[in-house]
Amino acid sequence: MASFPPRVNEKEIDGSYFAWSQGHRTVKLVPWSQCLKNFLLHGTKNVANSSSLRLSRQNSDGGQKNKPREHSIDCGDIVWSLAFGSSVPEKQSRCVNIEWHRFRFGQDQLLLATGLNNGRIKIWDVYTGKLLLNLVDHTEVVRDLTFAPDGSLILVSASRDKTLRIWDLKDDGNMMKVLRGHQNWVYSCAFSPDSSMLCSVGASKAVFLWNMDNYTMIRKLEGHHHDVVACDFSPDGALLATASYDTRVYVWDPHSGDILMEFGHLFPPPTPIFAGGANDRWVRSVSFSHDGLHVASLADDKMVRFWRIDEDYPVQVAPLSNGLCCAFSTDGSVLAAGTHDGSVYFWATPRQVPSLQHLCRMAIRRVMPTQEVQKLPIPSKVLEFLSYRI
Repeated sequence: MASFPPRVNEKEIDGSYFAWSQGHRTVKLVPWSQCLKNFLLHGTKNVANSSSLRLSRQNSDGGQKNKPREHSIDCGDIVWSLAFGSSVPEKQSRCVNIEWHRFRFGQDQLLLATGLNNGRIKIWDVYTGKLLLNLVDHTEVVRDLTFAPDGSLILVSASRDKTLRIWDLKDDGNMMKVLRGHQNWVYSCAFSPDSSMLCSVGASKAVFLWNMDNYTMIRKLEGHHHDVVACDFSPDGALLATASYDTRVYVWDPHSGDILMEFGHLFPPPTPIFAGGANDRWVRSVSFSHDGLHVASLADDKMVRFWRIDEDYPVQVAPLSNGLCCAFSTDGSVLAAGTHDGSVYFWATPRQVPSLQHLCRMAIRRVMPTQEVQKLPIPSKVLEFLSYRI
């Protein structure tokens, strides 16, 4: 028996577009500059019901391809997941013979991948609305999609069929690999910033880390007491945030498997039995800010929380009923959150000057994992200064 998906609103923020689905087959795209202008004028904004952002279908126009325009895409089935992807011409494709391919992706190409209720993945040209690829292999709902950040146009999909699948869009959408290991639904997946590691999370407390060079599992992270439904890496790749129905967000060191911080959404903290059952504090989404210092979370208690990674209480909170998902703008200045009824809300994020320690820490962690930092021939106090500590 099929059930109507509880996660009816998905959204992605790209540098030029904002995209969201309202729980049906249509994805709406609005130029991000237009969203931002409207937000600056009116503050927190429900764009789904805003007449000023009413969307209309646009015909393809090659001459206007690079100019962002608002339009809608009919995906043909209920949309569960979205992801933007763009190509980097100097990046070598993993495929063998580029001359065989139907599509040549230019530097200005912006793609939108949509994961559907029927297990299909459709790839669209954002500027024209043209369908480029139709990827067929999953047997159940595609819950999440993520592109490799390196511009290789490698796409990973997570599905209720308990698998993750890796697709090479530069090779006409060839499916390169199937990652198996989850014993139940896979809810979400995320690449590390250098594209070398993938995190996947799912039902039955699952948090898995994968090596994306040889497609093998690195380790399982254990600590959650309920389904894990969202994950995100910090911009330097040194931290991993996971959100669970157990009322918690954990911040991990993915290189060691240690839990560095716990953000609780229920006080006092629930017992494992209560956390593993039906409670009214299920955390639905988590997102790292691009400053690497803040995390946003969204839970069933009708609140959006904004945390610092070095404090166990929220810096700011905001009310939001029936929230499902959240994401930061590319510069981290705006947080967007989607709700069950297909609405989207925006908030200006708190701006803080990062400390010298945080800047130094991020600089070195962008190029060195935990183990290599710990081996540096430097004084212990300097090493402590450069480390994310429990």
